[in-house]
Amino acid sequence: MANLRAGLIGLGSMGRHHARILRELDGVDLVAVADPGGDRFGAAGDLELGKSVDDLLAANLDMAVVAVPTAVHEEVAIALAQAGVPTMIEKPVAASADAALRVSEAFGAAGVLACVGHVERFNPAIAALRQKIEAGELGEVFQVATQREGPYPARISDVGVVKDLATHDINSAQWLAGSDYDSVFAQVTHRAGREHEDMVLATGRMKNGVLVNHIVNWLSPKKARQTTVTGERGAFVADTINVTLKFYANGSVPTEWEQLRQFRGVTEGDMTRLAIETREPLKAEDEAFRDAILGVRDDTISLADGYKTLLVAEAALTSAETGEAVRL
Repeated sequence: MANLRAGLIGLGSMGRHHARILRELDGVDLVAVADPGGDRFGAAGDLELGKSVDDLLAANLDMAVVAVPTAVHEEVAIALAQAGVPTMIEKPVAASADAALRVSEAFGAAGVLACVGHVERFNPAIAALRQKIEAGELGEVFQVATQREGPYPARISDVGVVKDLATHDINSAQWLAGSDYDSVFAQVTHRAGREHEDMVLATGRMKNGVLVNHIVNWLSPKKARQTTVTGERGAFVADTINVTLKFYANGSVPTEWEQLRQFRGVTEGDMTRLAIETREPLKAEDEAFRDAILGVRDDTISLADGYKTLLVAEAALTSAETGEAVRL
């Protein structure tokens, strides 16, 4: 079977890594690249640098990756849908939930595979955590809490921290909790002199009752990427920078003191650092996209899933503006 002919539009901070991986991927040939802003990282290599999605389409593609700025996701994605090219769009799907819906409808009408690149779902720590939850090792899930903070990345100019960073955590929380959001309350601030927000504190509740909390900002000199899931039997803590997963078990120490025996909380127990397979998340994501096209498996993240994530992000922004919790 001939290799899949891949095209890539957008050669910036994410696109350059997709270019590297697509060149390494078994069964895939990167045959066309484009970026109207040029190729400052030299990711095109020996390929001619196109200027638009039309230049990609001229290469007779079997698959495409969209890594252009969020503001033009809709335009580029719909062009690929109409041309019948299976496409992965870097998160968020589009600049707004309405635009994401139009993208989803375009691919649906064309009957063409499309997915969204929420790479955090392919981080080994998060993937292993999901497996542990599904296996029942935590018992009932009570809360998903995330912390994602660090300095402002110069690569972002068209959206704020909610749609750029918090969408990682919103999407992962939905996946880990196994439910959609029921409500969200958020507060944001603008401290760096930019048009868009650079810090958000958001809390919510899933439809299945799981509580959610997100701390996200571009204002911290300390970089952190941590997800804690607390449940009936303890807590899992996933660190997606260091790719580690730890389990803090509820302690069980017998006592003869009657007053303490009536206490229904938990005590500190053993902490175990779990052995997990470590792979580059972006490579795992691109492999999943390839395999979905080939019909081998489908572990991709649907456009419908990405649309729901944007709905929650926009509800958080509305909440911050109005000072009221928003039901979804």
